[in-house]
Amino acid sequence: MTEATFTFRVDEALKNDFAAAAKARDRTGAQLLRDFMRSFVQQQEQAAEHERWLREQVQIGIDAANAGELLSADEVEAEAEAWRAAVRRNLAAS
Repeated sequence: MTEATFTFRVDEALKNDFAAAAKARDRTGAQLLRDFMRSFVQQQEQAAEHERWLREQVQIGIDAANAGELLSADEVEAEAEAWRAAVRRNLAAS
């Protein structure tokens, strides 16, 4: 892995508080910043993956609707009632 330097300006008090907090956890500020950066990148990748999945699901729904694969409001309500009844049974069994 090639390493690079990341330089930025920060308020002196924040820098000192961050360094003290890092030291209290037996870490350096640089270690924590690398951890934060990795976590942020991972969160962004997960958000992008979820966005791709959601768009795919929406397109599947649009395609199904365009093909005439629709449920009536009564059918949807019947399914929802069945789900609610199942949840009530599971809660009562707990």
